Amino acid sequence: RNCRGNPNCLVGIGEHVWLGEIDENSFHNIDDPNCERRKKNAFVGLTNLGATCYVNTFLQMWFLNLELRQALYLCPSTCSKLASGEGIPSDKDYEPQTICEHLQYLFALLQNSKRRYIDPSGFVKALGLDTGQQQDAQEFSKLFMSLLEDTLSKQKNPDVRNIVQKQFCGEYAYVTVCNQCGRESKLMSKFYELELNIQGHKQLTDCITEFLKEEKLEGDNRYFCETCQSKQNATRKIRLLSLPCTLNLQLMRFVFDRQTGHKKKLNTYIGFSELLDMEPFMEQKNGVYVYELSAVLIHRGVSAYSGHYIAHVKDPQTGEWYKFNDEDIEKMEGKKLQLGIEEDLAEPSKSQTRKPKCGKGTHCSRNAYMLVYRLQSREKSPTIEVPAFLQELVERDNCKFEEWCNEMAEMRKQSVARGKIKHEEVKELYKRLPAEAGSPYDFISLDWLQKWLDESTPPKPIDNSACLCSHGKLHPDKIPIMKRISEYVADFFYRRYGGGPRLNVKALCKDCVVERCRILRLKNQLNEDYKTVTNLLKVTVKGTDGFWVGKASLRSWRQLALEQLNEPDEDTEHSNGKMNGNTQNKDESNEEKREEEEELNFNEDIVCPHGDLCISENERRVVSREAWAKLKQYFPKAPEFPNNKECCSQCKILEREGEENEALHKMMASEQKTSLQNLFHDKCRPCLGSWPQETDELYIVSQFFVEEWRKFVRRPTRCSPVSSVGNSALLCPHGGLMFTFASMTQEDSKLIALIWPSEWERIQKLFVVDHVIKITRTQAAGGDPEGARYVSEPQLCPECREGLLCQQQRDLREYTQATIYIHKVVDNKKVMKDAAPELNVSSSEAEEDREENKPEGEQDPDFNQTNGGAKRQKVSHQSYVTYQKQGIRRSTRHRKVRGEKALLVSANQTLKDLKIQIMHAFSVAPFDQNLSIDGKVLSDDTATLGSLGVIPESVILLKADEPIADYAAMDDVMQVCMPEEGFKGTGLLGH
Repeated sequence: RNCRGNPNCLVGIGEHVWLGEIDENSFHNIDDPNCERRKKNAFVGLTNLGATCYVNTFLQMWFLNLELRQALYLCPSTCSKLASGEGIPSDKDYEPQTICEHLQYLFALLQNSKRRYIDPSGFVKALGLDTGQQQDAQEFSKLFMSLLEDTLSKQKNPDVRNIVQKQFCGEYAYVTVCNQCGRESKLMSKFYELELNIQGHKQLTDCITEFLKEEKLEGDNRYFCETCQSKQNATRKIRLLSLPCTLNLQLMRFVFDRQTGHKKKLNTYIGFSELLDMEPFMEQKNGVYVYELSAVLIHRGVSAYSGHYIAHVKDPQTGEWYKFNDEDIEKMEGKKLQLGIEEDLAEPSKSQTRKPKCGKGTHCSRNAYMLVYRLQSREKSPTIEVPAFLQELVERDNCKFEEWCNEMAEMRKQSVARGKIKHEEVKELYKRLPAEAGSPYDFISLDWLQKWLDESTPPKPIDNSACLCSHGKLHPDKIPIMKRISEYVADFFYRRYGGGPRLNVKALCKDCVVERCRILRLKNQLNEDYKTVTNLLKVTVKGTDGFWVGKASLRSWRQLALEQLNEPDEDTEHSNGKMNGNTQNKDESNEEKREEEEELNFNEDIVCPHGDLCISENERRVVSREAWAKLKQYFPKAPEFPNNKECCSQCKILEREGEENEALHKMMASEQKTSLQNLFHDKCRPCLGSWPQETDELYIVSQFFVEEWRKFVRRPTRCSPVSSVGNSALLCPHGGLMFTFASMTQEDSKLIALIWPSEWERIQKLFVVDHVIKITRTQAAGGDPEGARYVSEPQLCPECREGLLCQQQRDLREYTQATIYIHKVVDNKKVMKDAAPELNVSSSEAEEDREENKPEGEQDPDFNQTNGGAKRQKVSHQSYVTYQKQGIRRSTRHRKVRGEKALLVSANQTLKDLKIQIMHAFSVAPFDQNLSIDGKVLSDDTATLGSLGVIPESVILLKADEPIADYAAMDDVMQVCMPEEGFKGTGLLGH
C-alpha cells in the first residue's frame, strides 16, 4: 500500500493497472459494434422508449401476419411516388407522413435491417403516445385496428382496402326468443376480437361457452315482443355466424374492483390448446373451423397498473416459436411454445397457486391476456418481398449502420493503439521513476502522477503552483502530497506534457523551514507556559495584588497566542468542542459567544464601551501577578486592570437608569392593566355579531396593537411600552375604512378589536391615537334589532375594498412554491390530533417569545405613524395592498402536527402532479390516494390546485386504499399511470 505522506514511496498510486499483461479491451470503453448487428436468420427487435413495451408486442405480432404485411406494402405512399419519378432525395432523411407509411417503413426495417433492433419512436410519436406512461394493451389494439381500418378504407385496391376485415373481422348475432310466441329477433354485429371472461374458469373452451351461453330475461328485465305487443319472458344469446382468418381472443384479466374503484389483475391459470376447433360453437356446422395457435401475448406482473409486456409469436414460414421482449428476441427450442420464467413470478399473496398439469399440445398461463389463433391451412406461407422504394430506404439505413460500425471499430482500434503505447511508456518509466541516492531529483504532484496513471484521463500540463510557498519555492506543508522522482523521468514529463514550475533539489525553501523551527520552539515554550499559567490560576489571590482578566480571554489565550505565531493549534480547536474542525458545537449559544470573543484581542472582553473596566463581575476574574506577567509576555498591548481599580462610572449611571426604567415600566404596565381590564381579557370585549344592548357606538383598534400591548403588560421588563394606537393600518391611502361591517363579523374579525366607549376615553388619555374609527348603530322604527343600521366613521372606501379582495383572490390563485400540508387518515380518523392554528393562540406566551425575536426593521409601523390628514388620491391596487400588508399582521401559519408532511406546490400544477409528490412522501401510489380538503373530494387529476381551492397553508387529508400486494417487488418497469385518461389526446382517437 501507499505510505501516505512519504514522498519517496511510489507504491499504490495507480501503477498496478499497467504492470503485467493487459487485455486489449481494457484500453477502451466502447462496446463491440458487432454486438448491435443482426444475427443470421434472426428477427429484429424494437427499442422500449420508456413504457412502450405494449406497443412493441403488437407491432411484432402484426409484422408476422404475412397477409397484413403484404397489403401494407401494396399501399401507395409519397415515397413510392418519388421513387417512380426523380427518385428519393438522398440529402434528406425520410419522414413518413401517415400511419400506413410509418407501418410500411417499420415492417421493411424489421424484415431487412442489419441492426439487432430498431427505434419505433417515429411511429409512437405519430400516434401521440406518452412514452413514459404504460397504457391498456387491449384498448390500444382495438383503437389502432379501428384507426388502420379507417385509414385503409380510402384505398382503391380492394386487397388493401379490405385487409383488416378479411384478417380480423367476424360476425355474430344477438338472438332474442320470446317464450310466449317463439318470435326470434336478431341483431347482427361485427367483431374484431372476442372478449372472454376468465373468472371462475380454468379452460379456454369454458370461457367461450360462457360467452355464448343463454341468458334469461325475466322480471324487470323482460323483453318487449312486437308480436305479442307486450313485455314477455325471453332468452337471449350470441350466435357465431362467421369467423375471421385471424381470431383474436381477449382474456379479460384486468377487471374493475368495486371496493377500491380501480382495476385489478386476475392472476389465475387458464389452459388452452395449440389446436382450437370452433365448429361446436358455430351456428352453421358445414365449414372449416380448426384454428392453430399463432401468438400468446403476456403481461408480466401482479398489478394492472405496472409490469411488462412480451409476446410469444410463431413464425408462419418455419413454424418456429420466438419470444419477443423489446430489443431481445429468443428462439424457442424444438418448434414448441415454451412459457418460461414469466410464469414463475411471485404471487400477490403468500399462498402459491400450483400450476395445473398440461397435456401434450396444451398450455396454461396466468399472465396471458391475449391468444391469437390462425385458421389452419395446408397452403405454404407466401414469401413477402419488400417493395423497391422501401428497400432503398432500408439500404440507406443499413449504410448508416455500417458507417457507425466502422467508426466505432476505428475508435476501438485507435484506443487500443494508444493504450499499448501508454502501456510500454508506463512500464519503462515506472522502473526509472524512483530517485536513486545521490542522484538529481524533482518533486511532482501526486495528483498529477495519479492522473497520468489513470487510463481514462489524459493528463494535462503539470501545474505545481498550488504547492509553492510565499517565497516561490516548495512549501514544507505540501511535501506529503508530492512525490520525489528521478530527473530522467521528470525531463520526459516536462518535454511530453509541459507545465511547471520545476521543483528540483534547489526548490526546498530554507526560509520556511527556519520559520517552522522557530514556531516549533515557541510552541514548545507556549506549552510549558500554558501548564504554568493553568497552575497559577488555581491559586486564590488575596488582597489587592492581582489583575482583572476576562474569562473568555483566559479560555482562549493559548489559541490567540498561536494565531500571533501564524500557527493555529489544532488541539485547542478540539478542546473547544470541534472534531476535525468540522463538527458544530452542541451548545449553539456558546459557539456564537465564542465567535464574538474571537473577534476581540486578549482582555478586551472586559473593556466597556467607554474604554474602562466593565461593571459585570461575572465576565471577569482576578489572577495573580505571576500569572499576569506570563500572559503579558504574549500580549504586551493587552489592557491592564489591577483588581483595586473601580468600574466605569458612566456604566454605573446607565445601570441605575436601566433599573429605574424597569421599575417605571412595571408600574406603567400595572396601571394600564388595571385601567384597561376589558382590553386585557377577550371575554370582556364586545362582539359585532351580537351587538351589546347597553350602547349604540363602539370603537375599533388594530388587533396587532392589542397583542403588542398585552406583551408589554405581561413582561414589562422585556418588552417596550406601547405609546400609540396605529389605526392608519386599517385605512386605505384615501383615509377610508378597508372593511365592511359583515367582514368585520366574519373573516376580518381577527384583525380588529372592539372597544367600549368608556374604555376608549381611557385609551385616548394613555396613548397617542392617529385616527379614530367608530361604528354607530341606528335603531329601526319599533326597536326591531334586525332592522338596525350600522354606520362607520370614516366610511368604507368601496374602490380600495374591491381592489383588496381582488388582490387577495389573485394571490391565492397565483402562488408559487407555497407550503401545504398532507395529513394521512386511517379508518376515517386522523393519525394525530390537530393542533389549533396559531391565530387562535396569538396572545400565548409561546408566540410572544417568537415575536420578541423579530429582527429590526420588521417592527410594526403602527407605532411610527404621524398625525395629519393625507390628501385623497387615486392609487393602484398594488400600492394600497402593499400599504395594507405593512400595517396588518395576518397570521396564516399552520402549526404542523407529527405525522403530517409539508410539500412545496404551485397554483398551476395539476392534482396529478401533487399525487406524484405524495407518492414519494408517503409511499402511496396515486391510484390508491383519496384526497379531500374541507370535506370536498379532490378527484379531477387534470385540474390545477388553484382551481380546486388549494391555497397556501391548506391541510389536505389523505386516505390510502390498501396497496396492491407485491407492488414494490416488481423486477420490471414500475410505471404508475392514471388509466382513467386512457388514450385521450392521442392520434388513436383522431378518427
